[in-house]
Amino acid sequence: MTFPVEFIVLSTTKFGESRMVIHSLSRELGRRGLLVSVGKKTPASLFLPLNVLEGEVTENPKSDLWSVKGLSAISPLQGIRGDIRKNTVTLFLSEVLFRALPEGAVEEGLYDWCLRSIFTLDEMDSDWSNFPIRFLLELSTALGFSPTFDDIAPFAGENIAELERLLSASFEESMLIPLSGARRSEISESLLRYIEFHAERPLRVRSLDVLREIYRV
Repeated sequence: MTFPVEFIVLSTTKFGESRMVIHSLSRELGRRGLLVSVGKKTPASLFLPLNVLEGEVTENPKSDLWSVKGLSAISPLQGIRGDIRKNTVTLFLSEVLFRALPEGAVEEGLYDWCLRSIFTLDEMDSDWSNFPIRFLLELSTALGFSPTFDDIAPFAGENIAELERLLSASFEESMLIPLSGARRSEISESLLRYIEFHAERPLRVRSLDVLREIYRV
Protein backbone atom coordinates (compact mmCIF):
# COMPACT_ATOMS: atom_id res chain seq x y z
CA MET A 1 0.00 0.00 0.00
CA THR A 2 1.34 3.44 -1.01
CA PHE A 3 -0.02 6.74 0.27
CA PRO A 4 1.05 10.42 0.45
CA VAL A 5 2.56 11.71 3.70
CA GLU A 6 3.72 15.14 4.81
CA PHE A 7 6.41 15.04 7.47
CA ILE A 8 9.05 16.96 9.40
CA VAL A 9 12.69 15.87 9.18
CA LEU A 10 14.18 15.25 12.64
CA SER A 11 17.48 13.65 11.60
CA THR A 12 18.98 11.22 9.10
CA THR A 13 21.12 8.08 9.29
CA LYS A 14 23.13 6.66 6.40
CA PHE A 15 21.90 3.22 5.32
CA GLY A 16 24.30 1.54 2.91
CA GLU A 17 25.88 3.33 -0.05
CA SER A 18 22.86 4.90 -1.67
CA ARG A 19 20.13 5.02 0.94
CA MET A 20 19.38 6.79 4.20
CA VAL A 21 16.82 6.61 6.96
CA ILE A 22 14.90 9.82 7.55
CA HIS A 23 13.78 10.01 11.16
CA SER A 24 10.53 11.84 10.68
CA LEU A 25 7.45 13.15 12.45
CA SER A 26 4.12 13.11 10.63
CA ARG A 27 0.48 13.56 11.48
CA GLU A 28 -0.50 10.03 10.41
CA LEU A 29 2.56 7.97 11.35
CA GLY A 30 3.96 9.91 14.31
CA ARG A 31 7.68 9.43 14.86
CA ARG A 32 8.90 6.93 12.25
CA GLY A 33 12.01 6.07 10.26
CA LEU A 34 11.52 6.22 6.48
CA LEU A 35 13.96 4.67 4.03
CA VAL A 36 14.85 6.76 0.97
CA SER A 37 17.19 6.18 -1.97
CA VAL A 38 19.57 9.07 -2.65
CA GLY A 39 21.86 9.77 -5.58
CA LYS A 40 24.69 12.13 -6.37
CA LYS A 41 22.21 14.72 -7.62
CA THR A 42 20.02 14.55 -4.51
CA PRO A 43 20.48 17.87 -2.69
CA ALA A 44 21.64 17.41 0.90
CA SER A 45 19.72 20.59 1.77
CA LEU A 46 16.48 18.64 1.30
CA PHE A 47 17.14 16.76 4.54
CA LEU A 48 18.08 19.64 6.85
CA PRO A 49 16.57 19.45 10.38
CA LEU A 50 12.95 20.61 10.60
CA ASN A 51 12.48 20.71 6.83
CA VAL A 52 8.88 19.96 5.93
CA LEU A 53 8.66 17.44 3.09
CA GLU A 54 6.03 15.42 1.29
CA GLY A 55 6.39 12.09 -0.48
CA GLU A 56 4.84 8.73 -1.27
CA VAL A 57 5.26 6.17 1.53
CA THR A 58 5.09 2.45 0.77
CA GLU A 59 4.33 0.03 3.59
CA ASN A 60 6.58 -2.99 4.09
CA PRO A 61 4.67 -5.91 5.64
CA LYS A 62 7.95 -7.55 6.63
CA SER A 63 9.52 -4.52 8.35
CA ASP A 64 8.65 -1.45 10.40
CA LEU A 65 11.01 0.51 8.13
CA TRP A 66 8.82 1.77 5.28
CA SER A 67 10.19 3.45 2.16
CA VAL A 68 9.46 6.91 0.78
CA LYS A 69 10.05 8.40 -2.66
CA GLY A 70 9.09 11.43 -4.74
CA LEU A 71 10.23 13.83 -2.04
CA SER A 72 9.71 17.57 -2.31
CA ALA A 73 9.82 20.48 0.14
CA ILE A 74 6.57 22.06 1.35
CA SER A 75 8.29 25.35 2.18
CA PRO A 76 11.80 26.72 1.53
CA LEU A 77 11.99 28.12 5.11
CA GLN A 78 14.01 31.04 3.81
CA GLY A 79 13.86 32.89 7.11
CA ILE A 80 15.56 29.95 8.85
CA ARG A 81 17.99 28.84 6.16
CA GLY A 82 19.23 32.38 5.62
CA ASP A 83 20.14 32.82 9.30
CA ILE A 84 23.00 30.77 10.77
CA ARG A 85 21.71 31.22 14.33
CA LYS A 86 18.20 30.01 13.42
CA ASN A 87 19.75 27.05 11.61
CA THR A 88 21.63 26.19 14.79
CA VAL A 89 18.41 26.41 16.80
CA THR A 90 16.76 23.90 14.44
CA LEU A 91 19.53 21.40 15.25
CA PHE A 92 18.58 21.67 18.91
CA LEU A 93 14.82 21.58 18.45
CA SER A 94 14.90 18.62 16.06
CA GLU A 95 17.16 16.63 18.39
CA VAL A 96 14.84 17.29 21.32
CA LEU A 97 11.91 15.93 19.32
CA PHE A 98 13.97 12.95 18.11
CA ARG A 99 15.02 11.97 21.63
CA ALA A 100 11.80 12.81 23.47
CA LEU A 101 9.59 10.76 21.15
CA PRO A 102 10.02 6.99 20.96
CA GLU A 103 9.82 5.29 17.57
CA GLY A 104 6.19 4.75 16.63
CA ALA A 105 4.84 7.37 19.06
CA VAL A 106 1.75 9.18 17.77
CA GLU A 107 0.66 12.17 19.86
CA GLU A 108 -2.58 13.83 18.73
CA GLY A 109 -2.02 17.44 17.71
CA LEU A 110 1.78 17.26 18.08
CA TYR A 111 2.54 17.44 14.37
CA ASP A 112 0.35 20.47 13.76
CA TRP A 113 1.85 22.26 16.76
CA CYS A 114 5.37 21.52 15.49
CA LEU A 115 4.44 22.81 12.06
CA ARG A 116 3.12 26.07 13.49
CA SER A 117 6.27 26.46 15.60
CA ILE A 118 8.57 25.96 12.60
CA PHE A 119 6.72 28.49 10.47
CA THR A 120 6.61 30.96 13.38
CA LEU A 121 10.39 30.78 13.81
CA ASP A 122 10.84 31.11 10.06
CA GLU A 123 8.79 34.31 9.96
CA MET A 124 10.29 36.04 13.01
CA ASP A 125 12.67 38.88 12.15
CA SER A 126 13.80 39.84 15.65
CA ASP A 127 13.30 39.19 19.37
CA TRP A 128 13.35 35.39 18.98
CA SER A 129 16.25 34.54 21.34
CA ASN A 130 13.81 33.07 23.87
CA PHE A 131 12.17 30.89 21.21
CA PRO A 132 13.91 27.62 22.22
CA ILE A 133 12.72 28.08 25.81
CA ARG A 134 9.15 28.75 24.69
CA PHE A 135 9.37 25.73 22.39
CA LEU A 136 10.34 23.47 25.31
CA LEU A 137 7.50 24.80 27.46
CA GLU A 138 4.93 24.32 24.71
CA LEU A 139 6.36 20.89 23.85
CA SER A 140 5.70 19.83 27.44
CA THR A 141 2.06 20.78 26.98
CA ALA A 142 1.87 19.11 23.56
CA LEU A 143 3.16 15.89 25.13
CA GLY A 144 0.49 16.06 27.83
CA PHE A 145 2.62 17.21 30.79
CA SER A 146 0.91 20.64 31.07
CA PRO A 147 3.60 22.25 33.23
CA THR A 148 2.45 24.32 36.20
CA PHE A 149 4.64 26.40 38.44
CA ASP A 150 4.54 23.84 41.26
CA ASP A 151 5.29 21.01 38.84
CA ILE A 152 8.28 22.68 37.24
CA ALA A 153 9.72 24.41 40.34
CA PRO A 154 11.88 21.42 41.46
CA PHE A 155 13.79 21.65 38.17
CA ALA A 156 14.17 25.44 38.08
CA GLY A 157 17.16 25.98 40.39
CA GLU A 158 18.08 29.66 40.69
CA ASN A 159 15.87 30.56 37.73
CA ILE A 160 12.57 30.05 39.52
CA ALA A 161 11.43 33.67 39.12
CA GLU A 162 12.25 33.72 35.42
CA LEU A 163 10.44 30.44 34.80
CA GLU A 164 7.38 31.63 36.71
CA ARG A 165 7.27 34.71 34.49
CA LEU A 166 7.75 32.63 31.33
CA LEU A 167 4.94 30.27 32.32
CA SER A 168 2.44 33.09 32.76
CA ALA A 169 3.47 35.10 29.68
CA SER A 170 1.86 35.03 26.26
CA PHE A 171 4.06 34.03 23.33
CA GLU A 172 4.70 37.65 22.38
CA GLU A 173 5.44 38.63 26.00
CA SER A 174 7.79 35.69 26.50
CA MET A 175 9.91 36.77 23.52
CA LEU A 176 10.50 40.15 25.18
CA ILE A 177 11.53 38.91 28.65
CA PRO A 178 15.14 40.04 29.11
CA LEU A 179 17.48 37.12 29.81
CA SER A 180 21.23 36.75 29.60
CA GLY A 181 22.73 34.02 27.47
CA ALA A 182 23.75 32.14 30.62
CA ARG A 183 20.18 32.32 31.98
CA ARG A 184 18.72 31.05 28.71
CA SER A 185 21.15 28.13 28.75
CA GLU A 186 20.34 27.23 32.37
CA ILE A 187 16.59 27.46 31.81
CA SER A 188 16.80 25.31 28.68
CA GLU A 189 18.73 22.69 30.62
CA SER A 190 16.16 22.79 33.44
CA LEU A 191 13.30 22.26 30.99
CA LEU A 192 15.11 19.34 29.38
CA ARG A 193 15.40 17.70 32.79
CA TYR A 194 11.69 18.32 33.34
CA ILE A 195 10.76 16.72 29.99
CA GLU A 196 13.17 13.85 30.61
CA PHE A 197 11.55 13.16 33.99
CA HIS A 198 8.01 13.09 32.61
CA ALA A 199 8.89 11.27 29.39
CA GLU A 200 10.66 8.64 31.50
CA ARG A 201 13.49 8.36 28.99
CA PRO A 202 17.01 9.85 28.96
CA LEU A 203 17.33 12.65 26.42
CA ARG A 204 21.08 13.37 26.26
CA VAL A 205 20.63 16.29 23.87
CA ARG A 206 24.12 16.84 22.50
CA SER A 207 23.24 19.98 20.58
CA LEU A 208 22.57 21.77 23.88
CA ASP A 209 26.27 22.65 23.82
CA VAL A 210 25.80 24.25 20.39
CA LEU A 211 22.82 26.19 21.71
CA ARG A 212 24.96 27.47 24.57
CA GLU A 213 27.40 28.87 22.02
CA ILE A 214 24.78 30.92 20.19
CA TYR A 215 23.37 32.14 23.52
CA ARG A 216 26.76 33.78 24.08
CA VAL A 217 26.37 35.90 20.95
